[in-house]
Amino acid sequence: MPADITAIQRGIRDEGLDGWLFFDHHERDPLSYRVLKFRPNGTMSRRWYFFVPATGEPAGLVHRIESRVLDELPGPKRPYAGWAEQLQGLRDMLGASRRVAMQYSPNCAVPYVSMVDGGTVDLVRSLGVDVATSANLVQLFEARWSASQLEMHLEAGRRVDRVRAQAFSFVEDALRANRAVGEFDVKSFVRQAFEREGLITDHGPIVAVNAHMSDPHYEPEAGSSAAIQPGDALLLDMWAKLDQPGAVYYDITWTGYCGATPPSAIERIFEVVTGARDRAVEKVRGAMAAGVPLHGFEVDDAARHFIRDQGYGDFFIHRTGHSIGEEVHGTGANMDNLETHDERRVIPGTCFSIEPGVYLEGFGIRSEVNVFVEEKGARVTGQTQRELVRMEL
Repeated sequence: MPADITAIQRGIRDEGLDGWLFFDHHERDPLSYRVLKFRPNGTMSRRWYFFVPATGEPAGLVHRIESRVLDELPGPKRPYAGWAEQLQGLRDMLGASRRVAMQYSPNCAVPYVSMVDGGTVDLVRSLGVDVATSANLVQLFEARWSASQLEMHLEAGRRVDRVRAQAFSFVEDALRANRAVGEFDVKSFVRQAFEREGLITDHGPIVAVNAHMSDPHYEPEAGSSAAIQPGDALLLDMWAKLDQPGAVYYDITWTGYCGATPPSAIERIFEVVTGARDRAVEKVRGAMAAGVPLHGFEVDDAARHFIRDQGYGDFFIHRTGHSIGEEVHGTGANMDNLETHDERRVIPGTCFSIEPGVYLEGFGIRSEVNVFVEEKGARVTGQTQRELVRMEL
């Protein structure tokens, strides 16, 4: 189904812009194809432009040797060959526009949107046209889920939660039987379980014990995997989606202890992290229920301020959460006031993780849930960890 140009134009006007200029070369910008809902017709070795004005008919600019690449899109397509002809075609297409959106982010504040190269931005600006970020528009037309995507996410959540419980039991059974088990063994167990459950993932999962837990993106490999033993702390971070077209991810992190009685230090950090998680979730729920505008950085603040007040602010070294979509790191608002100051609105129809963490020298704790935003509320879409997983050995 082609893009709804009328809806895109409405969004452009709401942003106070004159239009949205799409550009690509060698398929570097997947967002353009997903927002415009088309696939290129033929080889993509030359630059193309497609301009959607705030009002009026859209238009394209294509190279003469690849003149049909935009045939699926509405409006006239003007061919060019030489650089001067390209420049004039771009000037004519933009017309009287003075401020247009592109896949650009000032200071690369939103890297997921910053797809257009600096030289092309310079080219457009040389025509007297200001380039604004398309971040809000991308979220509106690419990051919101359909009803079927939400259902696929919920089903993926049920399956991933089942695999997560099985993975902890796999470790517990091995330790009870005095059978050697390591991080990579658990990773392999999870990937095999995903396959049985009809789930796919791009990589992972993270399986980490003790000090490895303090490396947020640690992933064991066959030759660099630590053994799991009684008395160890254990973190599992897993993400997957249904093996179906259009499916979206479910992404969680749980922590446990290989024994019946975790040390008080681990219990304490678990309480700090889950307390921060719950405050971030309540921030979202409260704002949505009250109809109050909410921005990504404010959700990060809710979690980060709680951890800082507990004395562990220096040990929370990443954003509170990321957008989730067909890719595990999506293109909607991130819950971030650390790595970036994400000022994008949290809008209905989008989903994101909330996953604060505290990473100390000998262990780290992270607790991750997924939050889906509705018109007048928000919900955690899967199970929420309330206490450490304890393995009775």
